This record gives sequence, C-alpha cells and structure tokens, in this order.
Amino acid sequence: MKACLLASGSKGNSVYIECGETRLLIDAGLSATEITKRLESIGVDGSTLSAILITHDHTDHIKGAEVTSRKFKIPVLISYRTLQAVEPSLNKSQLYEFESGYSFSFRDLIIDPFQITHDAADPVGFIIESKDGKIGFATDMGIVTRLVTEKLKHCKMLIIESNHDEEMLMNGPYPWHLKQRIKSRHGHISNNESIALLKELLHEKLEGVFLAHLSEVNNDPSIPFEAATALISGQNSCNPGIYIGNQYRPTKLLNI
Repeated sequence: MKACLLASGSKGNSVYIECGETRLLIDAGLSATEITKRLESIGVDGSTLSAILITHDHTDHIKGAEVTSRKFKIPVLISYRTLQAVEPSLNKSQLYEFESGYSFSFRDLIIDPFQITHDAADPVGFIIESKDGKIGFATDMGIVTRLVTEKLKHCKMLIIESNHDEEMLMNGPYPWHLKQRIKSRHGHISNNESIALLKELLHEKLEGVFLAHLSEVNNDPSIPFEAATALISGQNSCNPGIYIGNQYRPTKLLNI
C-alpha cells in the first residue's frame, strides 16, 4: 500500500494511492500536465493509473479530472449527485457512478464512499480496502460526525483534514462571512478537531497519517504537526509517521 498527497489546499487537491495492482487518484484538482509532473516526481507513470475517484464537485477537486481521464484513458468514479452538479464538464470522460453510503468493488479493491458534511452536492470520504488493509480518506468536512469516526477506524493509513488554526482564522484577513462559512458545519475542521479525531483512531496497526487541506492563510504546518507528534508520543499503541500536505509539492510517497 502506497499513498502520497500530490497537492493539498484550496488551490488544488489530488492524492495518489496504490493498493495491489490498482493505482488511483482521489480528486484531480490540478491540470493534467501538473498531475503528470507530480506523479513523475514520485516515480509513477501516469499511464499506469487505473481511475480517478471524486470526493465532491468543487473546482479545486475536479478541474483536471476530464483531461486527465482522457489523457490516460481511465474512468472517473463519481457519485450520481456529484455528476449532476458538474455536468457537462465530465461529459467526454468514461464514467463509473456510485452511490454514497454503498460500497462497491473496483478491480481488486472494495471502495466505501461515506457521507461527510460540506457545502457541496454530495460530498464523500472514502475507505479503500485491499487484502493488505485499509486506507481512510476524509477532508473538506465541517464537522466530525460519528459516522466519519466509525468509518475511519482500523485503517493502516489515514488522510484527514486539518484546515485551520481557530485563532489565526478569527484574527486573520478573511471577511466575516467567509470565516463563518469555514467554521460552519458545512465548512472545514480545525487543527483541534483534527487531532481530536486522530486520538479516536489510534490503534496498533496504524502506520501513516497525512494531515491535509491546510489553509495557507489561516494555518501554519508546524501547529498540526507538533500537535499530532505530541499525541503520538503520549501513547504506546502505535507510532505512525506524520506527513503534512502542501499546495506546491508532493509529500513523501509512503510505502507500507
């Protein structure tokens, strides 16, 4: 199992995941050219991709999906309601529709899309399960629901949001309506909420944690990294690596 955040932030998001014989992108919020370049930087040939999974309809998650799909001749896996929100932007792609709340098989994987709260048509997180274990993915969520917590348990890798520092957000330059949107149940979770979630998810087989979708304006990567490191140091059930997403360059390609 391998994972890498190719890009993470409000300007574009894409995650590379490899399980067994299957290679996926979760979201394609960069141009096809940039996605190809970042894949090459971690030693992955884009022509070996199997599919693109889409979490929701916002531009920073889908803007490169159609061209990337056509370039590599791979399907876009997307919920029916999200597809309705983005048509006709994907109408030239090969599409595989799924329904939030219902797991499905794709190649040698079981993919479980589960509902999250965000201001999009049908936002989802994913559990991606192979014979080697599970990868959990949940970003762009306004609150951590019980469903999110339960779905993300027992994963070997986690990719979870850590969007903002609450004080930086409230004292920062954003207009009040945007601050309220970010803080709302349909916005983004804070560092504190992210670490509280991570605390619930620690178990002996957890090997890697990616903290994703950090705000460039309302966060500092050192804050969630230090908080996560302190959490890990304060227990003895596991010792996962902690990796922080970046808008401009890929993280390490974690291989477990």
